[in-house]
Amino acid sequence: MALPSSARLTIDLNALAHNYAVLRAEADGAEAAPVLKGDGYGLGAAEVGRRLWAEGARRFFVARLSEGEALRAALGPGRPATIHVLDGMPAGTGARMAASGLTAVLTTLPQVEVAASFAAQSGQDLTVGIHVDTGMNRQGLTAADAQALAQSPDRLRGLEVELVMSHLGSATEPGAARNLAQLEAFRPLRALFPQAKASLAASAGVFLGPDYRFDIVRPGVSLYGGGPFERPHPDLKPVAIFEAPILDIRTIAPGETVGYGGGLVMQRPTRVAMVAAGYADGLIRAGKSGGAGWFAGALRRFLIINMDLIAMEIGDAPAAPGQMVELMGPNALIDDLAEASGTVAHECLVRLSERAERVYLGGV
Repeated sequence: MALPSSARLTIDLNALAHNYAVLRAEADGAEAAPVLKGDGYGLGAAEVGRRLWAEGARRFFVARLSEGEALRAALGPGRPATIHVLDGMPAGTGARMAASGLTAVLTTLPQVEVAASFAAQSGQDLTVGIHVDTGMNRQGLTAADAQALAQSPDRLRGLEVELVMSHLGSATEPGAARNLAQLEAFRPLRALFPQAKASLAASAGVFLGPDYRFDIVRPGVSLYGGGPFERPHPDLKPVAIFEAPILDIRTIAPGETVGYGGGLVMQRPTRVAMVAAGYADGLIRAGKSGGAGWFAGALRRFLIINMDLIAMEIGDAPAAPGQMVELMGPNALIDDLAEASGTVAHECLVRLSERAERVYLGGV
């Protein structure tokens, strides 16, 4: 039998369903609307969306119009979900939005004008959401713009505002004063559109308490196993299990260097496994400092991460070419990998490339 020579990404949709149940329970009555942007955080929005529909999700969020179109096609006519597009409705996109039954989350006054104009031209009312900025200064109407809009109902003619939302900038830090400041800024803006459902919390915000949940929460990274506060959460299961085979085992003598440059010099005889994965597979090169893979019952530290190879110290563990090393999963936790790489779990997921074999468990 041929030995494996490439990495394997197992996407456990049963774990996804478990995490969705945990988040719904934490939301305590608020609707949990999954975020599937970035192709379901790199794990396949079609497969993820169909499984979450089977688990009861009826509302989803994506970033791009193209993502919304693809998700609508993947769900099919028997799954009439509400799909919110966070980019809103840039000029010229109304017909495509309507054709796929997507709901734009309007982020600027010019977008409101585009949506109202399209509604007038089509002769049908258009359901939309409105994003208000409460201090993240990234996306959304300013407080002044939101107030002006609410006080000028003609500007909303033909538009049914079904959702008003904002986004927390420091929710991963539960004690941050910015969280309360944004909550207090959101409340009066939400009140400007009393008929609309309200949403403020994404994954971390779900865990900040009932004041932050409103009508809808938008879990993202925690659906996929990332802890809400950028550290592992005991109730969440890893959805992405990334493994790669050992290609070679060698012992490096003291005084010898490893990989590119001369900065990593072995101080003692060091037995290493060369693992068939690297930054071409989506791993982050900076993870060589503090990152580790799980092999033979223990975490084993990375020495280098190159484009196609990882050198991993394995001590005296029995090892042979073809054996698989867990680089992300239930033992090599994604939040730990993210910390070692100087980033967040979101980036570790969406960077996973198409080179690895993909296996789905629990698809519908």
